[in-house]
Amino acid sequence: MNGNLICPSMMCADFSNLEKEVTSLETAGADIFHLDIMDGSFVPNFGMGLQDVKAIRGATKHLIDVHLMIANPGEYVEMFAELGADIIYFHPEADQHPARTVDKIRKNDKQVGIALNPGTAVSTVEELLPLVDFVMVMTVNPGFSGQTYLPYVDKKIKQLVESKAKLGYQVMVDGAISPQKIAELSQIGVDGFVLGTSALFGKKEPYSELISKYK
Repeated sequence: MNGNLICPSMMCADFSNLEKEVTSLETAGADIFHLDIMDGSFVPNFGMGLQDVKAIRGATKHLIDVHLMIANPGEYVEMFAELGADIIYFHPEADQHPARTVDKIRKNDKQVGIALNPGTAVSTVEELLPLVDFVMVMTVNPGFSGQTYLPYVDKKIKQLVESKAKLGYQVMVDGAISPQKIAELSQIGVDGFVLGTSALFGKKEPYSELISKYK
């Protein structure tokens, strides 16, 4: 993978022809398919279902991540590992024993990601940072697409970028990521971008044209 990691947020895809969407995004140069899983409890919305994970896994050999916006995520690691997720993100805010969940993901031979809500300080997850492969900063409050980027998260992104080489993780961002934000944040060292309606889906340009600009 060269340049920015581009991760289409599949919650925003056209589900009337999901296989075609996956193939088009893959051909266009997408790196990781991003699947939002919501339980209506940890966040006030419901996201993609298990059948969606199966369908997307069956349509591509590319990496797939699941973003578990759910309570007690550690209880569901095996389920999503068996469904074929390559990267499992969970929220330490939703987990009483996050280090145990990290260990469980590792034991299932998957890559580990933690996702941090806008109001979560880096200091609260310091001990986890050397244990994970990805740290995904939520740049909106999680649960809904179409929100506005929260500029106060930039300070946290910079903190994480400063430590990433030493601790061995990659920094990702998710939420209202526009073309302008991709340019700005890649300059300060962000590695990957979850893209929804702000930069990828519902545009006049083909996916290939958009993704090539963002790389």
